Amino acid sequence: MAAVKRNPLLSWTVIAPILGIAVLAMVWGRELGAVWVTVAAVALIATVLAAVHHAEVVAHRVGEPYGSLVLAVAVTVIEVALIVTVMAGGGEESSTLARDTVFAAVMITTNGIVGIALLVGALKYGVTLFNPEGSGAALATVATLATLGLVLPTFTTSESGPEYSTSQLVFAAMASLILYGLFVFNQTVRHRDFFLPVTPDGVVEEEEHADPPSGRTALLSLVMLMVALVGVVGLAKMESPAIKAGVLAAGFPASSVGVAIALLVLLPESIAAIRAASRERIQTSINLGYGSAMASIGLTIPVIAVASFFMDGPLLLGLSSTEIVLLGLTVVVSVLTIVPGRATRLQGGVHLVLLAAYLFLAINP
Repeated sequence: MAAVKRNPLLSWTVIAPILGIAVLAMVWGRELGAVWVTVAAVALIATVLAAVHHAEVVAHRVGEPYGSLVLAVAVTVIEVALIVTVMAGGGEESSTLARDTVFAAVMITTNGIVGIALLVGALKYGVTLFNPEGSGAALATVATLATLGLVLPTFTTSESGPEYSTSQLVFAAMASLILYGLFVFNQTVRHRDFFLPVTPDGVVEEEEHADPPSGRTALLSLVMLMVALVGVVGLAKMESPAIKAGVLAAGFPASSVGVAIALLVLLPESIAAIRAASRERIQTSINLGYGSAMASIGLTIPVIAVASFFMDGPLLLGLSSTEIVLLGLTVVVSVLTIVPGRATRLQGGVHLVLLAAYLFLAINP
């Protein structure tokens, strides 16, 4: 008996983004009660999961390392949209939201995504292998971007608070864009082999084991990814008041809103990184983690810098002393993890403990 061929248009990954848009249309501009907040939250989670699927299909079609850029850029679009919309309606109370969200994204990617990928890979395969040249270049870029965007504003003297002057902000934004552009060129053109997965024999693996999807399937996923991103941005905007109210009701500091936003927008990359690690493709997981960290700083900061000229209130980017210590420790530990080109479950556990320390101090400073 011949197998029944399923219609891809009836897949849940196609239906979920469409339902997400439908829910968004119903709740847009309304003050949401508990029922609608719950409905929107469920639709948001389903749309995010669908976005993960479609981004992975597109990534598989274009291959590594281009595929890792798909989710990084998609997540940055969501992050920028959320920050701008919340800042636009929050006044001076939201002056630190960009800093809190970007720093949360850096800590979640470098410690959370990388840490859990290393742990999952090590638990399944014993020792995880990756390319230290590409991973080290990515880590160096992340550290430089984080210092330019988040650390130096604390120590500059042109402004009284932890913020850049206009000229300093323009310089930091331009430097961030240039660094990100140089890295993307290095990753996708000049030294793309540094960012490809490594086999247990230490050989760079050019192609995926599974056959790539057809052009028609990839095109459908690309269209649905765009639809899903629109739904995620809109639904997250409608959910943001509930997130802020929940954070305040729990007695957490206002900076926890940035953490909540970062956790939400990084869910697709986290899932994709875990899946890649379970297939012994740790390099792909590291590309996703460091790539999204770079995109979060290198693309978000410039866009927020431009948006800040049209919004009231200061743009406070400088980190506190506790956050600077956590960032410095993360960079040191990451260097020790990346340089050997292999890692065990210990390295994954160390990074996850650093993430736990950050999250704990974020809600209990």
